[in-house]
Amino acid sequence: MLGGIFDSDESRSTLKKLKSNSEESDFWSNSDEAKTTMRKISELESNSILVKDLEKKLNEIKEFSTLAIEENDEKSLNDCYMGIKEVISELESHEFKLKFNGEADEKSCYIEIHAGAGGTESQDWAQMLLRMYSRWSERKDFNFKIMHETPGEEAGIKSCTALIDGSYAFGYLKRESGVHRLVRISPFDSNSRRHTSFSSVWISPYVDESVKVDIQDKDLRIDTFRASGAGGQHVNTTDSAIRITHIPSSIVVQCQNERSQHKNSATAMNMLKSKLYEIEIQKIESDRKEIEGEKSKIGWGSQIRSYVLHPYRMVKDLRSSYEDSDPDSVLDGNIDKLIFSNLLS
Repeated sequence: MLGGIFDSDESRSTLKKLKSNSEESDFWSNSDEAKTTMRKISELESNSILVKDLEKKLNEIKEFSTLAIEENDEKSLNDCYMGIKEVISELESHEFKLKFNGEADEKSCYIEIHAGAGGTESQDWAQMLLRMYSRWSERKDFNFKIMHETPGEEAGIKSCTALIDGSYAFGYLKRESGVHRLVRISPFDSNSRRHTSFSSVWISPYVDESVKVDIQDKDLRIDTFRASGAGGQHVNTTDSAIRITHIPSSIVVQCQNERSQHKNSATAMNMLKSKLYEIEIQKIESDRKEIEGEKSKIGWGSQIRSYVLHPYRMVKDLRSSYEDSDPDSVLDGNIDKLIFSNLLS
């Protein structure tokens, strides 16, 4: 029933061939190629398990619904309906993942948020965005770990970098990069005037050992500083926080989440590699689009989404034109429909 979608004869044949290749004595002679093969095997096996699980669920629902109809049991019929909705949701989610075909789509990712001009207003907005992506990560069962955070002067944050650790995190969020705009009655304005705030988001893929990024020592400036948290309280009393500046690109990364300077340095270097890797991916994608004759480009500084809380309530994605009339739900992490509207457009 579902096998034709995710578990076809072709998929089973491919899996059998890949497993056979993995048993060859020289399989690991090319570690990068071997890792790619093992990931493909894992993906195909996951597809097969998913199909079996969903078919089992559907068969159980079918049997249960037959009994419910015979006994005219409305509650049981409603349970069957909800069960079918869950199966459909799982299918849609998995089918959506199959659309991820970018080089780094399957990877975890870093998210970097910067408050725009406007002081406390934009810093509070940056904090709201941080919470939104944190809540989204929780809903996906992804691990959300803050690597560096600069608190705002009165409220919110000036900037923050976090690691979102989960399968296809980058694939989901890669088009969240850009400027996010908030319109609301300011909670910090005693005259209750309407304010517009901006914050930028940058998503970059987490790079592991299989990804090679050439970074020359001469191109780096490394500074140490004392890590501090909200309210000026010190995370520790030594200069363990690390700031790395990549001079050719002017990219700056910081990490302060560990007490060990060595660990912070290693994490910051990985963050830098991730950013440079993302820039390279963007260059490749830009070249491909130019070849195909697509002249429109989306820069990092472009406004991508508007969140309006006053005078009306609406979240609108400015690329796909998708609108959501429940901004409270969106800001609580329910952003899948906004994400999908862009990835599928």
